Amino acid sequence: MGFDNSFTLRDSNKHRNASGKRFHLYYETRLLLLALGAGFTGSVISLFLIWGGDYSLKVELTVTLFIALGWIGFAFAVRERVVTTMRTISNLLAAYHEGDYSLRAVSGKRDDILHEVSAEINLLGDTLRAQRISAIEAAALLQKVMDEIDVAVLAFDESAKLRLINQRARQLLDKPEQALLGRMAGELGLPGVLEGDAPRIMELTTPGGGGRWELRRGEFRLNGVPHYLIVLSNLTSALREEERQAWKRLVQVLRHEINNSLAPIHSLAQSLQNLLDRNPRPHDWELDLKQGLTVISERSKNLNRFMASYSRLTKLPKPQRAPLSVREWIHRVANLEPDNSITIEPGPDVIIQADGGQLDQALINLMKNAVEAVQETGGGVRVRWEVINKPVRILEVVVEDGGVGISNPENIFVPFFTTKSQGSGLGLMIGRQIAEAHNGSLTLENRADGPGCTARLRLPI
Repeated sequence: MGFDNSFTLRDSNKHRNASGKRFHLYYETRLLLLALGAGFTGSVISLFLIWGGDYSLKVELTVTLFIALGWIGFAFAVRERVVTTMRTISNLLAAYHEGDYSLRAVSGKRDDILHEVSAEINLLGDTLRAQRISAIEAAALLQKVMDEIDVAVLAFDESAKLRLINQRARQLLDKPEQALLGRMAGELGLPGVLEGDAPRIMELTTPGGGGRWELRRGEFRLNGVPHYLIVLSNLTSALREEERQAWKRLVQVLRHEINNSLAPIHSLAQSLQNLLDRNPRPHDWELDLKQGLTVISERSKNLNRFMASYSRLTKLPKPQRAPLSVREWIHRVANLEPDNSITIEPGPDVIIQADGGQLDQALINLMKNAVEAVQETGGGVRVRWEVINKPVRILEVVVEDGGVGISNPENIFVPFFTTKSQGSGLGLMIGRQIAEAHNGSLTLENRADGPGCTARLRLPI
């Protein structure tokens, strides 16, 4: 067994620790003793026959020396051949351990056992080399993806020192990678990224630019040591566009509502002015004046209620979380309907951390909408809940009704949009705000299995 020309055998003692040396010494000694033992019987019998025969002393000594040297020489030769083979395999595996997969074990005889060992070792080297190439390519692809995505990615170790950074993060910090690795988050101008709630939106001012960024944080382990992965997404441009669209929608709503109030007020004011300018005045002019002023007062009150509703929409307080039994919560809200028209399906016993008062308000709006939707059709309202375990544990509360369904699905969450004569158009909007404040969601859609609507309130557990 040997190697190609690119390999030189190294002293195996350099790769053995104390325990390994004792093991190899014991194995080599035992191998030598076994080889000596194999020739012991034949050598003793031969010496007995020589010394017991009628030979001269010179012949006896010569033959004895020949037998002893042959016996011991062959034993050491067997030992050296086996040990050399094992050292060769050890050095080859050591080269694989160090990442050198270019070496090959060779054996001339195909039917020899060493040929099979050589083939298996070479196959191991090919497999390790393929895995290493695959790992290098995967790492290169991951680095390429990290550099191409438009988010800043940073990894900190357990001592809050930077260990990994992508190109977008380097642009954000405006420094080369060598000057950033190993530094603390505070030194990089990123205070607070390893603390506080996540995800959240935060203001950042860095050498590479500032603005509003969404912070997401996760944990992973590298070599058994916990690390923290920080992902920063620039929301400035997106938030500005959303803000512009929000202002546009707000102005449209305000213009519509204010015009609805100011137009009749302006018309009545002109009519009353013309009435007072007439000479002589009609005999019932005082009644007309009172009626006109009453209408103006009512429209002013409506406009004031509208502005108060908008103020309530924009001042939703932060949830005060506490343990909340989902079963008790749903039954408590459903019992608020006086005619007991809501059917509650059994569900699992779940405890969540949430603001019970705010969730009451959100669920009341959903159940009230469902009950009002079935008043014309005579359908029923069902409420059920379940726990969804993929990809994370989520509580899903479903409110189904047998009404006519949603006629304008694109406007259901638009503030002050309503199809009800006495509606404010704020219930669903506030309900979605409450769900999102709990890191959840609220969706409404028409039922696929029949008439009516399905509302899904999802909250993380």
